[in-house]
Amino acid sequence: MRPYELTLAEAAKAIAARELSPVELTDSVLRRVESVEGRLNAYVTVLAEAARRAAVRAERDIAAGRQLGPLHGIPMGLKDLIDVAGLPTKAGSRVRESAPVADRDSTVASRLRAAGAVLLGKTHTHEFAYGLTTPRTRNAWAHDRVAGGSSGGSAVAVAAGEATFALGTDTGGSIRVPAALNGVVGLKPTYGLVPVRGVTPLSWSLDHVGPITRTVEDAGLALEALLGGGGDTASPAGGSLAGLRVGVPRNHYFDRVHPEVEEAVRAAIDVLGALGAELVGVAIPMSEYLQATQWGLMVPEATAYHQRTLRTSPELYSDDVRTLLEAGGLVPAGDYLRARRSRTLMRDAWTRLFETVDVVAAPTVPATAAHRDQRTIPWPDGSEESVSDAYVRLSAPANITGLPALTLPVGADSAGLPIGMQLIGRPFAEATVVRTGRAYEAAHAPGPGERGRGLPPHAAAAHSAAPTGAMSLR
Repeated sequence: MRPYELTLAEAAKAIAARELSPVELTDSVLRRVESVEGRLNAYVTVLAEAARRAAVRAERDIAAGRQLGPLHGIPMGLKDLIDVAGLPTKAGSRVRESAPVADRDSTVASRLRAAGAVLLGKTHTHEFAYGLTTPRTRNAWAHDRVAGGSSGGSAVAVAAGEATFALGTDTGGSIRVPAALNGVVGLKPTYGLVPVRGVTPLSWSLDHVGPITRTVEDAGLALEALLGGGGDTASPAGGSLAGLRVGVPRNHYFDRVHPEVEEAVRAAIDVLGALGAELVGVAIPMSEYLQATQWGLMVPEATAYHQRTLRTSPELYSDDVRTLLEAGGLVPAGDYLRARRSRTLMRDAWTRLFETVDVVAAPTVPATAAHRDQRTIPWPDGSEESVSDAYVRLSAPANITGLPALTLPVGADSAGLPIGMQLIGRPFAEATVVRTGRAYEAAHAPGPGERGRGLPPHAAAAHSAAPTGAMSLR
């Protein structure tokens, strides 16, 4: 196995054992970027020389006994909404084409720097995170398919071995949607748990920051660093889920879902049951108001942030984003306040739901990755739904309520495209969500045709990489 193929946990273990150096790992990933980036376009900018210098420093510190933790020397990417001192944050938009460099790190960048992670570069986002496809980036499994968004660059980089882990943001599913469509893991923490200072907002009351990784274990390790080492999501996972109550939705989450997606997710839920979890049917509260509430909050908040630029330089926005921003200016204050009231009622209703279960398991997205020029998704009943509406429909509830949500790969459709299962937990119950995901991951090794943590077939072609060897102690 080449170093760029290692999971975060595997790489950290090899570095701690002096079997792999941060320099070897970083060089391997950078060569990987050179090999596949021209086809995938996951990165806005790659900071190769700065990354190599950081890897050299990490190697020296570790050799001197100054190990900072599991992320020390691990190469990663940051979505280009996240401020890094000395770099511009362009947010995928011509509006910021001449943006000045950030004068200080965002909180999350600062915490990853303190954990010793090696920044490889900034990854592509849908413009200002206002979309679910990331047009500039191609899906890691099929280049004619969307990457998902808005954290498409981060998800593709991780899926293709161009980063060991990455950060994304999630306002209506922007971590989980691209993670699911690219066969990797995405974790949206509880609202407010991970600070968003220094992260360009889309919608202040819905925005989250979280990790995209190859395994659930890796997501727990990355979240620990984002919390400054104060959580418990990196604790060892037990094999049994005895005593855990898993809610299986009777409505909403399996409505208008592709049959192959439903089959794979229900099979994954059965695996949780076989591990000892009690499967409990649940009704998703206020489901008929979910999308109206999501858009009722997000659209006017986004427009408020962009109000000045939208007035002075509207031509600099792409057509899809400009249309949404202009629509936000037409939302009456009363409608926005009703959306806020609806969110309060939903939070209360989900709190009551979690008196009966510990996690809710459901599809992450109702269909796999759409073609890049596809505008709608057809359903068996003859109806159609826009790609954006379809992708946000199952991810938005966790943003509205602020609940922690994890997506992990649980199979593939007949075209070989990844399918994701979503696990949603109580507020600040990330440890329970991660434990559940890790138990599934340990019990269900990918079978033929399924997507696990492996690299996409096109990305697994032979490319030279530095051999794994003992770390130099000089």
